[in-house]
Amino acid sequence: MRFASLGSGSQGNALIVDAGVTKVMVDCGFSTRVATARLARLGLTPDQLTAILVTHEHGDHLGGVFAFARRHRLTVFLTHGTHAAASRASPTLPECRLIDGHAAFAIDGLEVLPFPVPHDAREPVQYRFDDGQHRLGVLTDSGSITPYIVEVLRACDALVLECNHDHALLAASRYPALLKRRIGGRFGHLENAQAASLVRQIDSRRLQHVVAAHLSQENNRPQLAVRALAAVLGCSDDWIGVAGQEGGFAWRQLS
Repeated sequence: MRFASLGSGSQGNALIVDAGVTKVMVDCGFSTRVATARLARLGLTPDQLTAILVTHEHGDHLGGVFAFARRHRLTVFLTHGTHAAASRASPTLPECRLIDGHAAFAIDGLEVLPFPVPHDAREPVQYRFDDGQHRLGVLTDSGSITPYIVEVLRACDALVLECNHDHALLAASRYPALLKRRIGGRFGHLENAQAASLVRQIDSRRLQHVVAAHLSQENNRPQLAVRALAAVLGCSDDWIGVAGQEGGFAWRQLS
C-alpha cells in the first residue's frame, strides 16, 4: 500500500490511497481540471481510480467531488449526514453509497474503517485503511481527540495527521474572535500540541511514516508542526513529512 496527497489545506484537499488494483481518493476540494493535473504528477489518470470517499461536506473537501465523480463515473462513499448536507446544495448527485460512520466496509481487497470525529459538520468521519498487511490512519478536521480516535489509530503503520494551527499564532492572528473560537474549539481543528498528544497515546513503534496535514497558512508554520511531532517520537525533524497546499506530498510506500 502507498499513499500521496494532491494538496492539503483550507483551499482544497485530496488524498490518494493505492492498494494495487484498488485506488481510492479521499475528498476532492479541487476542480476536475486541477485534480486531473495533480493526479498526473503522481503518474495516475482518473480512470485508474476505484471510488471517492468523503469525510464531510465543507467545500475544501467536497467542492470538486461530485463533478469529478460524474465525469469519471466513480461511486462516492459518504455518511447519511454528509449526503443530506450535500443534497441541499446539489440536488443532482452522482452514484452514492451511504455508509455507517462506525462500521468497516470493503472496496475490493481494501478494508475501510470510517470513524466519527468532533467537527462542525453534519456527520463527519475520517478513515483508516487496511490492505491485510499494513494500516494507514488519516485524521484531519477534528477539533479534539476522543478515546475512540486513539483506539482506531493505536496500531497504524502510517499516519496523515492534522496539525492545523499553533495556539500562539492563532491567538495573535488577524482572524475575528468568533472564527478563532471556532478553529480552536472542540469541534474545530487540531492544534500542533493536540496532534502530538495523539501520537504520544498510540503505539508509535510501527510507524513508518508520519505526515503533518491541513496546516493553516496563516496560523501555523511547517517547522512548528514538525517540531511538535518529532519531539514526541524522538526522531529527527526531517523524518516528519508535511503535506503542502500546492504540492501535497509524493508517494509514500508501506513495506
